[in-house]
Amino acid sequence: MPAVVVVGAQWGDEGKGKVVDLLARNADIIVRYQGGNNAGHTLVVDGEKTVLHLVPSGVLHKGKVCVIGNGVVVDPTVLAIEIDALRKRGYLPDDDSLMISDRAHVIMPYHKAIDLARERLRGEGRIGTTGRGIGPTYEDKMARVGIRFADLLDEETFSATLEGTISEKNTYLRQILNEQALDFESIHAEYVGLARRFGRYVSDTSVYLHNALQAGKRVLLEGGQGTMLDVDHGTYPYVTSSNTVAGAACTGTGIAPTQITAVVGIAKAYTTRVGSGPFPTELHDDLGKKLRQDGDEFGATTGRPRRCGWFDAVVVRHAVRLNPVTGLALTKLDVLTGIDPLRVCVAYEHNGKRIENFPASMSTLRGLTPIYEELPGWREPLTAARSLADLPKNARAYITRLEQISGAPAMIVSIGAGRDQTIVLTNPFS
Repeated sequence: MPAVVVVGAQWGDEGKGKVVDLLARNADIIVRYQGGNNAGHTLVVDGEKTVLHLVPSGVLHKGKVCVIGNGVVVDPTVLAIEIDALRKRGYLPDDDSLMISDRAHVIMPYHKAIDLARERLRGEGRIGTTGRGIGPTYEDKMARVGIRFADLLDEETFSATLEGTISEKNTYLRQILNEQALDFESIHAEYVGLARRFGRYVSDTSVYLHNALQAGKRVLLEGGQGTMLDVDHGTYPYVTSSNTVAGAACTGTGIAPTQITAVVGIAKAYTTRVGSGPFPTELHDDLGKKLRQDGDEFGATTGRPRRCGWFDAVVVRHAVRLNPVTGLALTKLDVLTGIDPLRVCVAYEHNGKRIENFPASMSTLRGLTPIYEELPGWREPLTAARSLADLPKNARAYITRLEQISGAPAMIVSIGAGRDQTIVLTNPFS
């Protein structure tokens, strides 16, 4: 009963979509366990680009079951658009190919209104939220006033809950955030219609996954964002609103920790992040611009340009320890072609002291100086390689050094956007 978790080992955007799509060939069920439509997973199959925000990245393989777990917060209007677009292309051919947890929380219009208004009022202190209502939905979940799919499908419960919540949220929107009030009737009518549409997909997916694992099915679990955006273990407060680490795969799906058999940590061969917050190895020069251009480093969800920098082994070691990572999937190695020398951050310096582990203090993070090690680059193109032996000597040496300083072996090496531009060293399902 193998259950494999795919987790980002940096600040998100590491290429989880491609890796999940690759590993989904060996899985029966693919599950999204946290986050919302603030995360976009990009897949390129036969030259066609697909960006997914809620439906798990295994949807492009026939015969797979895609599950949206209880740890995900779901905007049903976005999900409806995504399902329609996939069905037009022949995916999700029947209702049995998609399941939604009855315990997953629903993003409501007031969540999005509050999210956008708060970020506007923060001004220069903004945290870089996508404005999709993710944070306010998780807030309501923890405050025990959220609306779950189980509640949405019970029209009486939904109506009573929405009426009281709209009154409270409108007071907050008008008096605190100086925003327009929202209309109960129009929201109620829209979401009752959505409940009727999604009812066929909603069930207790925890029981379904338990039974599937007991029956020997192979389950692949994917998260959104990355370890450094985890609300507990990331660069707080410049983080997302949920736990992104592999442990959240259990709480976000309802399967037991003992059922996890492997954790694949995804890391770019360099480092990127979107939005505000500390980024010790960020490059502010032409090389940073080159990485952004050559790597197509623009957010799949927002289109925002990503900040780019050298590979940070302190960050990846942090992720390897926390998750803990069985093996690394190194992505976008090809983007480094032509850069010589290459630099990797092996530790930090702060006030004359060497720091090997990622600190929590924001003031410490702002005062860090990366300690770099230089490695020789290569000029040969990599995208035609299908084995490690096909790679230039210096590219192989670079991979080996990243394994050593990160503390985990390379399991997969990606050298292009296409499915076939991948070197698989170890199958986590084997």
